[in-house]
Amino acid sequence: MNNARKGALFEAREKRKRLGSRQADRRHRTRQSQKDEKMFAVIKTGGKQYKVAKDDVLVVEKLAAEAGETIQFNDVLMLGGEGDVTVGAPFVEGAGVQVEVVGATRGPKLINLKRRRRKHSSRRKKGHRQDLTEVKVIDILASGADASGVKAAIGAGSAPAAAAVEAAE
Repeated sequence: MNNARKGALFEAREKRKRLGSRQADRRHRTRQSQKDEKMFAVIKTGGKQYKVAKDDVLVVEKLAAEAGETIQFNDVLMLGGEGDVTVGAPFVEGAGVQVEVVGATRGPKLINLKRRRRKHSSRRKKGHRQDLTEVKVIDILASGADASGVKAAIGAGSAPAAAAVEAAE
């Protein structure tokens, strides 16, 4: 083995030693940040699950709410932060996430193209853009969400049915 090769191996070994101590420091910092972690919740809306914390802005399936309105997600699957974690079965009782509706938007255009081979001019093309709602998390309530008096978040598809139920009451 020539001297240049030995020198390169030596430098690589020294570099690994230095990085090993840095990785240990990084692990320590990660553990510290986990201890100082702020409260978070996992909510379910629109058939999807989202991990949210206070002041997060997220885009969800269209909700029956106007911009500037405050609504509440009651389907909280898990609460965590500050050292303890609460997992629901299936939902955490009395928990809720209050959000403010920022506005409505639409997703990217998705193209649905169906073409049959060896059939001249036999194809169907249509586009689709999903309606979305942008919300900002205001507060995460571990208990007492059912008595908060804030309107529950309802998907836009089930809004007419919910309005009929409210009218009946």
